[in-house]
Amino acid sequence: MHFIAAFQVLIYVGAVMVFIVYVIMLLDPRDSAVKRRFSALLVPGVIACGLFIVALGGLVWDDAGRVPRAAGGAGFTLAQFSSQFLNEYWLEFELTSVLLLAAIVAAIAVIQVSRRHHG
Repeated sequence: MHFIAAFQVLIYVGAVMVFIVYVIMLLDPRDSAVKRRFSALLVPGVIACGLFIVALGGLVWDDAGRVPRAAGGAGFTLAQFSSQFLNEYWLEFELTSVLLLAAIVAAIAVIQVSRRHHG
């Protein structure tokens, strides 16, 4: 089950990377906020990111020895993954898709409102 969650995250990381490219394309280079090199929140953001990475690394390190094995010691096969992902967890996968779509629509709405206020 954890492998399926990780696989789903990897699928959507690619989608988020594409959205980041769109955001970069939508930024107005004449805006003064874009021209500033660093934000005042840079240091707290770097510290929070570092703490997150340390916590995530601790969780991965702690769970590294607890990988469940199938009967016979064959491990988690592609057939098992496919069966669970497409038969048992399809609803969660699609709900995540809807959530990301709502985030895209909200981001576009925020951009449109921002453009109306700034000219």
